[in-house]
Amino acid sequence: MARPCFKIERQFPEPLAGVDEAGCAPLAGPVVAAAVVLDRERFPRGIDDSKKLDLETRESIYGRLQKVARIGVGIASVEEIDTLNIFWARMLAMVRAVEALGFEPAMVLVDGNRLPRWERTNAKPIVVGDTKCRSIAAASIIAKVTRDRIMLDHARTYPGYGWETNRGYPTPDHRRALTALGCTPLHRRSFNLVRERLAQDEQPLLPEMVAASPLSHTTTG
Repeated sequence: MARPCFKIERQFPEPLAGVDEAGCAPLAGPVVAAAVVLDRERFPRGIDDSKKLDLETRESIYGRLQKVARIGVGIASVEEIDTLNIFWARMLAMVRAVEALGFEPAMVLVDGNRLPRWERTNAKPIVVGDTKCRSIAAASIIAKVTRDRIMLDHARTYPGYGWETNRGYPTPDHRRALTALGCTPLHRRSFNLVRERLAQDEQPLLPEMVAASPLSHTTTG
């Protein structure tokens, strides 16, 4: 299967920024977006949709991109996700990523079928752009590795959720941990599974549960 190339990018002026995000589906952690401007004569080989690359390959390309590409990263926090909803938090992260480039690109290609609410005409959405456009694919790698590293740091503070490997996705192991350990400040309160777990914590004890509690049978002298 063909990898992303510059076929679409060549229709537009340079410098061109590809934009993509990582972290819409997880139950915990921020959403991270990246904007990447590639030098079309000097770029790492093997760039592809980050989901198709193994960890070692993603990390390798990430390191090489840091040396030869112009990169901006934008983050929307858990609080912003819960306030705006995940869609608009994703868009906010993308806006911040382009702003973080520190200059105005001549064109911006955004993965997906919608654009953020920004006052620019030099932008175009590209459906499944991370499989077609090398610039967007590069942005997917930067966003993915950046978010993975953030979640790895959080895993040290909140052990037991498996964020070292699943990065907050609702895997069976993460669901079991959520049931057993409860919610952390990094869990997205606006997501159904988290909201349901919080509701369980808020349920009052039924009379029969209180009667069965060991504390209900203690006596005073």
